[in-house]
Amino acid sequence: MEGIAMVDLSKLTTEKRNKNTYDIDSLDSLGIIKKINEEDKQIAYEIEKHLEEIASVIDDVVKSFLEGGRLIYIGAGTSGRLGILDAVECPPTFSVDFEQVQGLIAGGERAFIKAVEGAEDNKELAVKDLKAINLSDKDTLIGLSASGRTPYVVSGIEYGNKIGAKTASIATSLNSEIGKIAKKKIEVVTGAEVLTGSTRLKSGTAQKMILNMISTASMIQMGKVYENLMIDVNPTNEKLVARALSIIQDITKVEKEEAALKLKRYKTVKKTIFHLLTKEESLEKIDYYLNKNHGHLRKAIASYGKKC
Repeated sequence: MEGIAMVDLSKLTTEKRNKNTYDIDSLDSLGIIKKINEEDKQIAYEIEKHLEEIASVIDDVVKSFLEGGRLIYIGAGTSGRLGILDAVECPPTFSVDFEQVQGLIAGGERAFIKAVEGAEDNKELAVKDLKAINLSDKDTLIGLSASGRTPYVVSGIEYGNKIGAKTASIATSLNSEIGKIAKKKIEVVTGAEVLTGSTRLKSGTAQKMILNMISTASMIQMGKVYENLMIDVNPTNEKLVARALSIIQDITKVEKEEAALKLKRYKTVKKTIFHLLTKEESLEKIDYYLNKNHGHLRKAIASYGKKC
């Protein structure tokens, strides 16, 4: 078309037609979702092939956190929205600052609800957005792009490299452009979509699963979890208060009334558990052992001299 730059999508697996769903428009509801389900079954197995690459990126994120840096996701469309979704879940789940994990989307916050025309093709916009949050060499920047060619994301990773940030890419296409420039790459090939080119489907599911791994594993390594319980949960509503008390009871075996009383005194679930397991009364000493062990409750209690 005249005046429009034609992009060649023929080499992208996400743009191929899926032979298994040629007849999807002739099926009833059950038939349609059976097709979708069959395609979705492949995703976890594809991700399994890339666990070492994902773990390497997680190690970068943990290093950033220990250095006082942040985890920043940058993407457009579905990929950008998934990055934001993962980021905004971290503060209530792990009691981290809202700045520690952030998601940037081409077109800004309004693009989360309604697409902003041309934003994903704007390279200058990515640099502007990253400068606005003061991206630094302490941060880990992860570019999210199903096709691996989104200009906004590619430009963001290029800028991240320029300033010395740890950079990584997550794409669902092989030999992606973003994978060639990021310092570390994750390319999980989910294949042709149920609906040709609709990367909110298998591609989006794969990206969400990988983001779950990255944020969860990095937070575990930052001491946000004891056994498999979220001990840094922020009790900001009735459900989370109930969860906090349940966690304290589960680990320390005290009654609910005592758990509530101790939580009121020691303020956080983690400090309350430390007190109940060690019998240490001093908040100053509790803070000392937790800070000494970077917030790891198990390590803090061990260094105090108790087994757990």
